[in-house]
Amino acid sequence: MKKIVINKSYEHFFVSHEAFIRLRELGQAEALQEIDRGAHWPLAAGPQEPSLNRCGALIPRDDKKLVQIVEELRGAANGYAAELKVVEIPDDVKWVIDKIDGVERVSEVHRIWE
Repeated sequence: MKKIVINKSYEHFFVSHEAFIRLRELGQAEALQEIDRGAHWPLAAGPQEPSLNRCGALIPRDDKKLVQIVEELRGAANGYAAELKVVEIPDDVKWVIDKIDGVERVSEVHRIWE
């Protein structure tokens, strides 16, 4: 089974500063590219907010280290107004994250013609 992190809050995807530090400790590539300004989020929001926390997040949602952190830290992994959750889907499913009424979910990719 594949594990994917989604946000069950109506707000944007954000990880906590604690989760960010832990991702860096584990060597997660996108987190290592960020500068830790040492500020507690969301006080570091705006230009200083790490890009992995900007709308949509640059970190892959199926990143094994991200999944590990969310499972390890549970609620402490939640950034500003976020509610992160790990969902499991079969390995062979092509998936996409979409939003229904502002809340994320994982959907199987299908074809659409208009």
